[in-house]
Amino acid sequence: MTDDGHVPVLLHEALAGLCLKPNASVVDATFGRGGHSRAILATLGPHGRLVALDRDPAAAASAASVRDPRFSFHRVWFSQLREVLAAGAIDGVDGILLDLGISSPQIDDAQRGFSFRADGPLDMRMDPTRGESAADFVARATPRDLTEVLRDYGEERFAQSIAGAIVAARAVAPIARTRQLAAVVAQAVGARPRRDWNQDPATRTFQAIRIYVNRELAELAVTLPRALSVLNPGGRMAVISFHSLEDRIVKRFFASASQPFGGDPRLARLPLRTDALPGTPLALVGRAQKPGEAEIAANPRARSAVLRVARRTADDIPRQLLDAAAMEDA
Repeated sequence: MTDDGHVPVLLHEALAGLCLKPNASVVDATFGRGGHSRAILATLGPHGRLVALDRDPAAAASAASVRDPRFSFHRVWFSQLREVLAAGAIDGVDGILLDLGISSPQIDDAQRGFSFRADGPLDMRMDPTRGESAADFVARATPRDLTEVLRDYGEERFAQSIAGAIVAARAVAPIARTRQLAAVVAQAVGARPRRDWNQDPATRTFQAIRIYVNRELAELAVTLPRALSVLNPGGRMAVISFHSLEDRIVKRFFASASQPFGGDPRLARLPLRTDALPGTPLALVGRAQKPGEAEIAANPRARSAVLRVARRTADDIPRQLLDAAAMEDA
C-alpha cells in the first residue's frame, strides 16, 4: 500500500510471480507511488537490492519518502534501465517488474490532464517537463495524423469523425482543456451506437492521445529486450498491462523469446531433431492472470489488468530479439 492508501493492482500475484529470494537484486521499472516497491522491499533480506525507475516528478517525490539503504530511485524512462544498472555497477538482476499505463493518482489529479472527468489543462505527459503536451499535439496535428492516432492507439471506430470535429473546433478556439476535448468528442460521436455502452465516448480518444504523447508502445517494445538482456538466469520478468495494445506487445515478445526460432512457423518446419533445436532465453511461468472479483470490487480500475510472467533460462539471447533495442540505441 502507498502512503495515500492506494493498493497497487495484482500486488500478491506479481510478488508470487517474481518469486524473489531474500538477497535478490530487483528493478521496479514503474515506481508510480511505490506500492509494488514497498512490498518488494518487505520480502527482501538485508542484502537484497531494489532499483526503482519512473519519469514522473510526482513519483520522484513519493520515492523520496522511502528511506531504506537497499533502495535507490532514478527519474528516467524505463528504457534506460541498462544504463542505470551499469552506472550502479550492477551486472544483472533477479527480478524486473513493469506496471504499465497510468496510476490512479495521475488520473485523479486534474492538473495532469489525463482524465476527462474533471476539467484541467490538456497535458497528459508523464513527465510534464519534457516533450509535446496533448494540447500541443491537438493544435498542430493534421486530420490524417489525428485519425491515425485515434485509430491505431485508441482502436476508435469513429476516428475520422472525431478528427474532423477536433479540426473544426480548434479553428474556432484552441482546445486547451480536458473538458473541451471531451465535449468535442461527445458531439462528434453523437447518438451513434457503440459496443461499449458503459464507456464514456471520450475514453478511447484520451487513451490514444496519451499513448502517443508518451510514446508508450514504442517505449515498451524497446524495453522488453533490454530488460531480458540484464536478467540473470533464473530471474523473472513480470509485466502488468491494462489494454490490448500493450498486452499484445508483451504476449508476442514472451512467445517469441520462449519458442525455438522465435516461434517462426517457417523455421519450425525444418527437419531437426528436438534435441537439436536452439535454446530459448525465456520460459513462460503459468498463464496470464487477471484480478479476482474481490479486487475489482475494491478497485474497479483493476478490471482490465493482465499479468504475464516469464523466467530467464541459461540459453543465449538470439540476435533478432535484441534488434529493436540495438536499432533504438543507434
